[in-house]
Amino acid sequence: MKPIRSMLLIALLQAAAVTSAFAGEELNQIKATGVLKVGTEGTYAPFTYHDESGKLTGFDVEIAAAIAQRLGVKPEFVEGKWDGLIAGLDVKRYDAVINEVAVTDARKVKYDFSTPYITSHAALIVRSDNTTIKSFDDLKGKKSANTLTSNFGKIAKDHGADVVPVQGFNESIDLLTSGRVDATVNDSLSFLDFKKHKPDAQVKIVALDNSSDSDKSAVLLRKGDPDLVAAIDKALADIKADGTYEKISQKYFGKDVSQ
Repeated sequence: MKPIRSMLLIALLQAAAVTSAFAGEELNQIKATGVLKVGTEGTYAPFTYHDESGKLTGFDVEIAAAIAQRLGVKPEFVEGKWDGLIAGLDVKRYDAVINEVAVTDARKVKYDFSTPYITSHAALIVRSDNTTIKSFDDLKGKKSANTLTSNFGKIAKDHGADVVPVQGFNESIDLLTSGRVDATVNDSLSFLDFKKHKPDAQVKIVALDNSSDSDKSAVLLRKGDPDLVAAIDKALADIKADGTYEKISQKYFGKDVSQ
């Protein structure tokens, strides 16, 4: 074997050894500590919020707890504002973010995703008496209340809206109903839950964005541990197979929201 080829082979073997050493490292640590640390907002009903007693609950919270149980560990939730939630994963404040994080090509470059566990759509929401905004193109030059780094905020901005920054869905609706903004682009399932609790609220959906980047959410993970991704994928498959997912889905939405 020529010296150059020999050196190249050694380098490839060393790289493979390093990759192998890191694979499974985070999963092993989670199992060793017995805890899956999950980043979440706690202010985004019905996905992650505090009930009347102050207890953290919601669809994503229960899904996270079910995943942790299948991994043989306990969930530990670390709350934070959306705009800093993903950054918290970078500095290892938690092992995963389970908070309706949309699967996008841009995020795939830096992070790993589980298989999607929920399907929803970006909804264009306006006041009930609004007759001028009928489509996303009508957002041009209008004020839309959105979290700046969310996929919904990007959709509003891409359609020419002047994005007014907020911390979450409830604040968006408050600004909308008070007339301080013209619209909000937000999660269709959040809107349905909101109307279920407040059927007389003077807001309506006028359009849905059915693009692939806006409708599927998954568990967000740091890159580099395919074993952890595989373990979470298996946990998700298991809770769908044994009816746990269906039970949680029916509780919050009255239907299966995985498709």
